[in-house]
Amino acid sequence: MNGLAEEAKKSPRLRKNYNFHQSLDDKCHRFLNALEPGTFIPVHHHPDKAETFVVLRGKVKVSTYNDDGEVLESYILSHEEGRYGVDIPENVWHGLECLEPAVLLECKAGPFVEHEVDGILEINK
Repeated sequence: MNGLAEEAKKSPRLRKNYNFHQSLDDKCHRFLNALEPGTFIPVHHHPDKAETFVVLRGKVKVSTYNDDGEVLESYILSHEEGRYGVDIPENVWHGLECLEPAVLLECKAGPFVEHEVDGILEINK
């Protein structure tokens, strides 16, 4: 995790993945996602996939949104807060903000599909 976190610091996006799955076509995607403060995973949804986030270290805020971009719920994931993970059901708009350097375990169904234009919700953060 330390090496992955160092790579995230050097990345223009301030995040770096380490995939456990062998191919983007695999049926299940499991990976570590190292994040640095200042990175925000845009609000998006997966029409036919749930997505799970488990914090291994650090602190992140995961929020869900309605179709108008209004926050429905926010969850702080951290060991200090006592909330270690969250499961986002399919077709639910969600985004993630890194509050402290963090490493997450993420899991969702494959294969990987690049977000379509309507897969990202444009909101003012």
